[in-house]
Amino acid sequence: MNPINLFAIILAGGSGTRFWPLSRETCPKQMLQIVGEDTLLRQTIKRVQGFVPPQNIWIVTTEDKAQDIRFHLDPLGPLAKEIRILREPAGRNTAPAIALAAIYLHKLCPESVMVIMPSDHVIPDADNFLGDLKRAIQGALKDYLVTFGIKPIRPETGYGYIKVKKWPAVPDQRDKPDEPDRGLQKVDRFLEKPDLQAAKAFLSEGGYFWNSGIFVWKTSKILSEIENHLPKLYKTLKEMESLLFLPDQPAQPNQPNEPDKPDESDRRSALCAQCYAKLEPISIDYGIMEKSHEVWMVPATFQWSDLGSWAALDEISERDREGNILRGNAVDIDSQNSIIFSDQRLIATIGLNEMVVVDTPDATLVMPKGRAQDVRKIVETLKHKHREEHFIHRTVERPWGSYTVLEKGDRYKIKRVVLKPGARLSLQRHRLRSEHWVVVSGTAKVTREDETCLIHTNESAFIPIKTKHRLENPGEEPLQIIEVQSGDYLEEDDIERFEDDYGRTQSTR
Repeated sequence: MNPINLFAIILAGGSGTRFWPLSRETCPKQMLQIVGEDTLLRQTIKRVQGFVPPQNIWIVTTEDKAQDIRFHLDPLGPLAKEIRILREPAGRNTAPAIALAAIYLHKLCPESVMVIMPSDHVIPDADNFLGDLKRAIQGALKDYLVTFGIKPIRPETGYGYIKVKKWPAVPDQRDKPDEPDRGLQKVDRFLEKPDLQAAKAFLSEGGYFWNSGIFVWKTSKILSEIENHLPKLYKTLKEMESLLFLPDQPAQPNQPNEPDKPDESDRRSALCAQCYAKLEPISIDYGIMEKSHEVWMVPATFQWSDLGSWAALDEISERDREGNILRGNAVDIDSQNSIIFSDQRLIATIGLNEMVVVDTPDATLVMPKGRAQDVRKIVETLKHKHREEHFIHRTVERPWGSYTVLEKGDRYKIKRVVLKPGARLSLQRHRLRSEHWVVVSGTAKVTREDETCLIHTNESAFIPIKTKHRLENPGEEPLQIIEVQSGDYLEEDDIERFEDDYGRTQSTR
């Protein structure tokens, strides 16, 4: 097929709660470097780089994550500017997210083929993946809905399953060019996550595969299937389509054709958001794949893991002689088959067996490996108690650098702020707090209302409440300051921006 018609749609709206405390709502699993030399999201992009045109790589995420994801792509260099980000007004599971991408794509390129990929999977062997992807694309061009099945290696209860119609499978015919569906098998049915007894039966019987969650199909085909099997979703999509696009005009993600009047554009966007928010959350598996009669499967030849929990690291990480996985500042004696992650502090373990220990500056997780799926219950409890440990790390990456909360008390907060060379914060003010900056290393350029001055190492500057100000690093080395905040309210949303180099509109420093 013509590569210009091939699009990679990367789903990046999830939060990855089962990888807490490493993952947080503002730093979800796909933005973590858990396995390999890059984050999971950037690995997903690199997997199709050179196979899919860069402008055809689209990331679908929620409005609240879109800005952070855009900054997260910066290390990709020029490629980052080509990638499109499609914002969902709210998270509504995979079927609405895919459907939203489909209506944009169908308007832009009616002959398009969509490769749907989660952003948080691990696939080490990209060559085998691309080889299987080529077979899946050939199936999609025949109007099949194509997925990839992973051969199970144990009776797993955390995955959905795919049952194929013929088993044992026919010999591989992929080398015979006259074979119409080489490398594809007809799917009999999709099955929800089974209990242990059923999973053991699947493994014993054969013909069952783990559901990879990766799909390939024509955009026109999936829209037709949505119309047939999810008519309410399809009706809402058509309503949104009439709001998003003017007749005979091209469409781009989050760049709908705007009417002449800005107020009218805002009105249409608000109506679209209202429509989307009313959608029923539903997965593409349950909404379409379990109901369609046009589903085929490519038995995957590539190694795969969805990193569904800390225990999944056993499948893809190197272990020592005793079966342990040690990362970071960790020392162990006589433990077996355990996972020990340390962010900064020394973690010392003795005689553990089948345990998981994960330490970050503000939270420590200790659990039996067999309870790894229950981490999400901890996150739910933290949310219910309004604890910020579910939401944000003490160290927060920003496009200009980072900040780390060192201490927090009644009416005060102490941070370490690091600015990259040449970077600057937004021109801003705070209505409820003052700030005192002490330069630890480098030279700071400080703006206070109409005054601008340079502050050197061991010097300081005071920013009173309601004072318009900006912090810049004019040097060629990182600037490090200690910031002491004082006031009645010290949260990050007490920011009024006047200018910003990064196009931020939300109150996230």
